[in-house]
Amino acid sequence: MPNRHLTRGLVVAAPASASGKTTVTLALLRLLAREGRIVAPFKAGPDYIDGAFHRAASAGRPCYNLDLFAMRPATLAGVLDYGSAGAEIVVIEGVMGLFDGAVSSEGSTADLAAKLDLPVVLVIDAARQSQSIAALVHGFRSFRDDVVLAGVILNRVSSPRHEMLLRNALAPLGLPVLAALPPEGDLTMPSRHLGLVQAEERDGLDFFLDRAADWLHLHLDRAALEQLLQPLQVSRPATLAALPPLGQHIAVARDAAFAFAYPHLLQGWQAQGASLSFFSPLADEAPAPDCDAVFLPGGYPELHAAKLAGNGHLMQGLRAAADRGAAIYGECGGFMLLGRGLTDAEGNRHAMAGLLPVETSFAERKRHLGYRRITSLADTMLGPKGSRFRGHEFHYSVQTGGKDAGAALFMATDAVGAELGPSGCRQGSVFGSYLHLIDREG
Repeated sequence: MPNRHLTRGLVVAAPASASGKTTVTLALLRLLAREGRIVAPFKAGPDYIDGAFHRAASAGRPCYNLDLFAMRPATLAGVLDYGSAGAEIVVIEGVMGLFDGAVSSEGSTADLAAKLDLPVVLVIDAARQSQSIAALVHGFRSFRDDVVLAGVILNRVSSPRHEMLLRNALAPLGLPVLAALPPEGDLTMPSRHLGLVQAEERDGLDFFLDRAADWLHLHLDRAALEQLLQPLQVSRPATLAALPPLGQHIAVARDAAFAFAYPHLLQGWQAQGASLSFFSPLADEAPAPDCDAVFLPGGYPELHAAKLAGNGHLMQGLRAAADRGAAIYGECGGFMLLGRGLTDAEGNRHAMAGLLPVETSFAERKRHLGYRRITSLADTMLGPKGSRFRGHEFHYSVQTGGKDAGAALFMATDAVGAELGPSGCRQGSVFGSYLHLIDREG
């Protein structure tokens, strides 16, 4: 196993979303893993879909989120320490544009790179520019003194002549061009309403990852890449205790309908002494009968609503857990499963578990997206009334019924402090909301 102190890393960023940084990151992860390098993947920000692709590309090594806005410094350090243990190389994929953050640039990829003192590789969509790329790179390189732009990868380079124009324009900057990548039509990543189609639903994923690695390998300056890697430093103190465990034995839903569980939360519960078991609602599995808590993460229950509604063993198991007083906590998709009914985009209502007096619907889509500052309105296994958290919200469904029956779970504001009102619901030992919790606050 490599010496922990010899772990080196970099950050893959871009001027804007849709520049190709996820495909380039996956190609790099698969290329390094295929060569026998022990590579640890990370994703900046709250994204809970890209990480599964990172894991597949990295020979099964889990991908952890690093979130400067939503995580306390000790949690960030703990996640970094745990996720990079034993690794030779750390690759962190950024979020949105390099300097884009929740409030001004707070929590941006640039902030993360500066805090970790890691170099940035900028992936640029060069499809519609030539000499002007020098001004763009110069601006990104000089915008902040504490961010080291160490190299660029040019994406969607249309021809050898296009590559020559780009390289000639960048030459005076003295910045390594690590690769000039031509367009590859078979390296597309299909999306749906919450982001990429999930890794476990992607047919031929290994073929795609190997094709991406081959594409990068053919054009990558490996020597220049190795030279820019910098040692990874982990600050102290570090902790994985982001949230208190829901119980001593937590049954966690895990399948294509409920896949949005942050790895650092699950690992944190285990680090605090809880044991985890897993069950598939889609396979009509019930939570373990001896569990004292159930966690239903977010996902895509709306795509499987009819099947879930007919899964009697699942529904009976959830109701039995509630009857014996087990803590049952649902986030977003899990919250929808706990309600009375879910109406899909075609207007068809499907009965859910009925453990919370809420109805949710996709019939009238409305996007809710952004970081949240969260205060608990009740005593729960997550902490006493008044406990504060940070998290994220991203969904298109709306709560259409049951708002007055039962008690709200949280009060929430957006990242800049604008009031969003009450969120979620609680009834007995069952509670949930649309919010994805990331860490405690303070």
